[in-house]
Amino acid sequence: QGLLVESGGGLVQPGGSLRLSCVYSGFDFSNYPMSWYRQAPGKVRAFVGSITTDGANKKYADSVKHRFTISRDNAKNTVYLQMNNLKPEDTAMYYCVRGWTTLDYWGQGTQVTVSS
Repeated sequence: QGLLVESGGGLVQPGGSLRLSCVYSGFDFSNYPMSWYRQAPGKVRAFVGSITTDGANKKYADSVKHRFTISRDNAKNTVYLQMNNLKPEDTAMYYCVRGWTTLDYWGQGTQVTVSS
């Protein structure tokens, strides 16, 4: 059974940056695409981005395109979400999840708050 643990969230001012990390265990990470989702208060969970097993292909939600970057280090069992030019509407709980279209294991989430 897999385990995903996110970290790196926090409070940041508009225009600032954060890098989220997600460390996994319990499965062969390099065999799976990985995704990030987020859920703002009172809203449904929303897609942020995905990355293929080798990191060659990525997909992003329009709302974060050109501001967020997904990457992975299979040797470190870690997937990252670099978030730049953060906006108040990026405030949400961010989740790491195994998969691209079929999603199974989810992390517990890390909170990102963008506020002045």
